[in-house]
Amino acid sequence: MGDSFHDQLLEDSRFLRADRRLDTELVDKLILQLNRIYPQILTDKEATKFRDLDVPTCVRLAELLAHLQGKGEEACREFYRALHLHVEEVYFSLPTRLRLRDSIDPFTTAASPTQQRYVLNDRGHMFFLSCFSVAVGVALLHYYDKAKVTRGSRALGMAALGLGRRAREVLIWYTEDPIRK
Repeated sequence: MGDSFHDQLLEDSRFLRADRRLDTELVDKLILQLNRIYPQILTDKEATKFRDLDVPTCVRLAELLAHLQGKGEEACREFYRALHLHVEEVYFSLPTRLRLRDSIDPFTTAASPTQQRYVLNDRGHMFFLSCFSVAVGVALLHYYDKAKVTRGSRALGMAALGLGRRAREVLIWYTEDPIRK
């Protein structure tokens, strides 16, 4: 966990080069941040070279990362600071950041954040529809008066259409129950 920023940038370089969220505009923002705030890290001449739009963004980013690794620890740290400032969602999805976050919070599972977000939806849409149908059926039963519920009640018949076999049997039993009449 005590990795230097240089080592972290070596590990994160492959991810950064492959991440499509780092488009031309964001790479330019990172270059300008490093050039304006820390001219000792990225001189005007170097910034101009890395901002050349004739060179594809992925190539410019790869060259920038290699250049920063050659400059040393402080250059790598300032790159992470600029990345955090301008592209926070990429910064927090870096492999070294994820590893650091997982080591700090021992209660997180190995599941991805999207899987954790949709845990309640793991049974699928048919389960939701069947539960919703049961809730509608129970609501219809509850809100109709005893006088309105007759043997041929169309509302209950319509409610039973979308339900499963067991729920349909309960609705039919309820409409045909002689005690209710």
